[in-house]
Amino acid sequence: MKQLFGTDGIRGHAGVFPLDERTVKIIGASLARQFRERSGRNPCFVSGRDTRESGEWIEAALCSGAEQEGAQCLSSGVITTPGIAFLTNEFGMDAGIVISASHNPYEDNGIKVFSPSGKKIDDVTERKIEIDVHKSMSVDVEHNEQLDTSRQAEFCSAYIDHLVQKSRPFERRQRIVIDCANGAASSLAGEVFGRINADLIIINNCPDGRNINAACGSLYLEKLQERVLAEHADIGIAFDGDADRALFVNELGDIVDGDATLWILARYLNRHGKLRNSKVVATVMSNIGLELALRSIGIQLIRSSVGDKYVLEQLLATGAEIGGEQSGHIIFPENSLVGDGMMTALLIMRAIGEQNATLSEATRGFTAFPQILNNVRVREKLPFESIAPIAEAARKVEADLDGHGRLLLRYSGTENLARVMIEGLDQAEIEILANHLADVIRASIG
Repeated sequence: MKQLFGTDGIRGHAGVFPLDERTVKIIGASLARQFRERSGRNPCFVSGRDTRESGEWIEAALCSGAEQEGAQCLSSGVITTPGIAFLTNEFGMDAGIVISASHNPYEDNGIKVFSPSGKKIDDVTERKIEIDVHKSMSVDVEHNEQLDTSRQAEFCSAYIDHLVQKSRPFERRQRIVIDCANGAASSLAGEVFGRINADLIIINNCPDGRNINAACGSLYLEKLQERVLAEHADIGIAFDGDADRALFVNELGDIVDGDATLWILARYLNRHGKLRNSKVVATVMSNIGLELALRSIGIQLIRSSVGDKYVLEQLLATGAEIGGEQSGHIIFPENSLVGDGMMTALLIMRAIGEQNATLSEATRGFTAFPQILNNVRVREKLPFESIAPIAEAARKVEADLDGHGRLLLRYSGTENLARVMIEGLDQAEIEILANHLADVIRASIG
């Protein structure tokens, strides 16, 4: 039986199984039934969506299915993924439902479900929902009540207040360019950042249902870089479609990625005694330069598999107080178990404001090593160590790097691709090494 839930919920093409209207209703009905059987009462869910044109009908279909099984569903309308995670806990909901495909194009959509703790629902519940879907659980396909938006304003106001309370007014007035990716942050960012001491220039905040993530936001930083320089801004902030991540542009027009963000915020937390076990979590893709920079100030970098789910697992297992990915998905367990791009941006601004530094100055001490990533299409995913030519070539690469770089060899989780990532001191050298290893893989299993 094909699994519908991946590491980030269900995701696919809107209108096509499993995101066709009937299947979405089955998912909603099954979800409500699982929660009712667990608690012995009808559950209450809060839902929200990003700005895709398919978002409203998917949210309505899911809530319709859930209501057939006795659930109460309250819609918060267009809101960020971390906003739903916050509301689920703050208002004592049984679960929070997000209709979003994050950084994907508008044709895609997805369903994520959070428990009040901020964790995604457990694997057992996901498997039971999948069984109901594959058994074609009975639903009334005509039943489609309108979304209950009676508390929408209350919910959005509570989330905005939560963000602002976690920040403080900044003494030094800063000029900020914010790219909302025509996504969920479009209607929120102006109010959140308007409450701090800043001059705001907000771009890509006019969603039309189809322009979410379209040549804008955290995947396309070129226009933000140009605007920061043209406006002589102190900082540029780019969100993705559901605003659970943020990337930055400094006053010189240079990109500040998730690794540099972790460096700035780890030092900020350390100064305030909030890095008690001196650990930071990042993924296997994070640059070795971050590991060396943190080690130089007595902080250990713990690496997880790629994906915020695995970052969170390591955070909870080790008790570390910050973790994240190069993509700008940063998690602070003290605040939330879900990455929040706007929270990250507010904390970055607080950190540099406290130092009376520019963003470029705040990244000093961290130098990213040259990095190359080659993708090689393969016919099968055999263990690399079981293929003698690949194993030998990988050992030679590691010997050539001689402790001054890093080789990461892994398969894609979603495609028949082998990924060869090498970091080292010299770009030309690592390109030669990566290309040779890629050729060996191609000859062996390509």
